[in-house]
Amino acid sequence: MRSHQNGFWKISGTRSILGASTMTISYDLAERINAIKFEDLPAEAIPLARTALLDAVGCAFVGAAEDMVKIIEKMPGFAGAEGPSAVFGRDYRTNPLDAVLINGTSAHALDFDDMAITMGGHPTVMVMPIIFALGDVLEINGKDAILAYVVGQETISRIARGVHMHHYDKGWHPTATLGVFGATATASRLLGLSIEQTAKALGIAASLASGIKSNFGSMTKPLHVGHGNRNGLYAAMLAKEGFTSNDNAFEHKQGFLEVFNGPGTYNVDKMLADWGNPFDLVSVGVGLKKHPCCGATHPPIEAALSIRADNNIEIDQIKKIEVLVHPFRLPHTNNPNPQTPLQCKFSQQYTVSRALLDGRIKLAHFEREAFEQPKIRELLKKVDARVHPDMTPDSQPYHAAEVIVTTNNGEKFSSYNAVDLGRGLSNPMRDDELWEKFEDCALRTLQYDAIKPLFERLQNLENERNLKEITSLMLHPATKSQSATVE
Repeated sequence: MRSHQNGFWKISGTRSILGASTMTISYDLAERINAIKFEDLPAEAIPLARTALLDAVGCAFVGAAEDMVKIIEKMPGFAGAEGPSAVFGRDYRTNPLDAVLINGTSAHALDFDDMAITMGGHPTVMVMPIIFALGDVLEINGKDAILAYVVGQETISRIARGVHMHHYDKGWHPTATLGVFGATATASRLLGLSIEQTAKALGIAASLASGIKSNFGSMTKPLHVGHGNRNGLYAAMLAKEGFTSNDNAFEHKQGFLEVFNGPGTYNVDKMLADWGNPFDLVSVGVGLKKHPCCGATHPPIEAALSIRADNNIEIDQIKKIEVLVHPFRLPHTNNPNPQTPLQCKFSQQYTVSRALLDGRIKLAHFEREAFEQPKIRELLKKVDARVHPDMTPDSQPYHAAEVIVTTNNGEKFSSYNAVDLGRGLSNPMRDDELWEKFEDCALRTLQYDAIKPLFERLQNLENERNLKEITSLMLHPATKSQSATVE
């Protein structure tokens, strides 16, 4: 049975009425993905989507300066493959598939992009590259872009509700393994796929999903995002041309849910019920990052900053630093001796030490010259990061943290922080803060005189007539691409 809610056809229950041969999860998801229209979006969704996209674009510019991106560009045929889609912060365009690979990797390269509690990962970087890559190919306006973003984000969030937290605990990187379905949904809407084609695309994506947490702290983690963008777009492009997948790719005994989660560890009803009622973007939201490092380090950072601001503690007088976090937050951030920029971003020890030492966390703090400073290396030795004794896996909020600083004379200073991860619905970033972050990121690879105009147009995205006019500002004529040869 269908009921009309919030301006579009809501599908009640957990199965559609497309017919016996199509009553599968892929088709149920496809119906929901295809049903949403721009007019159905609540007013508050527009600025939230717009801001998320703006923030992710900025993150891509700073990431484009990283070695990992330059290595990708060295692969044979990459930089030499001409095409319509802009490569952010570069002097060339390439085909859409390669554009989303490199722009997606760039956007997640420094782990400065937004987070979502529902997903347990980073949603916007899994759809933003596709929106702008296809914007250079198709006649896409700002409203199309915002709708495509909300559709992709909602797809990720709803599937996440059905598989977490077992999916995350098992070792999968949900940004990639769940995000690929959001990428597919976004691409399917922009490419104008039918319900049947969208279902096929989702089935294809189920076989292309990948990303494991054991590669956190390496170049491969950001590659998960670029790879997931490419696979999501690829799945939609294949399906548009008639490529097939099995209808039961999700629920088959050897399908996505059983293989990636396992028997009894997922809930299909949670994946399908109440789409857009309300949208996850407006009910839970995404959190923009104030600090350029893993989101799990942010609550301890804020606690450390509070201790520093409220007390006159000399760094040389610190004897011990205790970082107490939720059980979910320690395994991938317990890195007492980080040796690379990426390892520092996933180190509770480094980020808390840096907060106490400098009173803020900057992009420059993750450059080798900064993390090899003798003073910071000495402070690292004093940090004990462990699970908070009062927290269990079921404890809420699961992002809470406490930092305790003990001085040489026995004084103890502590701070407990349980604010939302990132700057989200309860504490959104101000326009001046958005601009400060965007400018800082874009200065790494974009011409200075293009930064402010681009920022202003992204802030007014829903009124843009054609995304091609925006992507022209994302190119940097002076930034040469790498040689397309193997060294």
